[in-house]
Amino acid sequence: MNPMFNRRAFVKSGVAAGAALFGGAATAAAAPQTGMFLALSSALTGNKVQWPEFARLAARVGYGGTDLNLTPAMKEGLDATRAMLTELKIRTSFCSLPVNVTGTDEVFQRGMTTLEDAAKFVSGVGCGRMMMVLPAASQTPADELRKTLKDRLTAVAAVLARQNVRLGLEFLGPLQFRSRAPHEFIWRMNDAVDFAKEIGPNIGVVLDSWHWHHSGATVDDIVRAGKARIVTIHLSDAAKLAPEDVRDNQRLLPGEGVINLVGFFQALKQIGYEDGISPEVLGRIPADASAEEGARMGLEASLAVMRKAGVA
Repeated sequence: MNPMFNRRAFVKSGVAAGAALFGGAATAAAAPQTGMFLALSSALTGNKVQWPEFARLAARVGYGGTDLNLTPAMKEGLDATRAMLTELKIRTSFCSLPVNVTGTDEVFQRGMTTLEDAAKFVSGVGCGRMMMVLPAASQTPADELRKTLKDRLTAVAAVLARQNVRLGLEFLGPLQFRSRAPHEFIWRMNDAVDFAKEIGPNIGVVLDSWHWHHSGATVDDIVRAGKARIVTIHLSDAAKLAPEDVRDNQRLLPGEGVINLVGFFQALKQIGYEDGISPEVLGRIPADASAEEGARMGLEASLAVMRKAGVA
């Protein structure tokens, strides 16, 4: 059978399933503004749709939210962005921290000069969550890097706290990342949570199911972190591979692999997590899929796993 037909048939079945569950996109857009919600991620759209049409696509397909693309959203303006989100009846999951905390002092300080305005915007549109990636390995010895990052992130946290914004630190689990440089840094979930606690009450982790799985973390680790230290969620699945064979762009749609996503979601429910879940299936969406097809594939697969876990 034609592979293109198979893919389009799958997408079509995903549309039907999503419509049946939500009663169509109009019903999804009217969903209550509490509880876990799926947010559209650019990993599903191949960057084929830009903000603000990206947010409109999320609402049209049936997502409860969208990842926030900070720079173009700020160009649109606070009032316009807030009005659009209200009209679409969708929430925002997170945006990237607009400060390079691993660069030179000059680069870091330059980013800090605009952080207050960015935090005010993020808070003003009802997002309240930013994220950054922790290096799993570095050319700098771990103790030295830890001190530098703690000092810089403490300064970041103080600015964000004034605007009621939280920051999630994403730990990278696969061996691929922690073998890139001579000095391992933070790549385990519990270590990332403990580092966040050292910095401030508004600092936590990005809980990415891919990195959670490949770092050997458990359901108990999610419960240990608790709602206060889990800022946002990234969702994907993984094939059964030897650690040395794992590559970040080999992710699967939720439910296609071996990650214990049922336990993952049940732990999130146990701690009362009520924010965004962004399907981030790097390398899985066919290159010739439209942005809408990719969005629907991610939505349908994620919802199926959430239903299986009893959280949707």
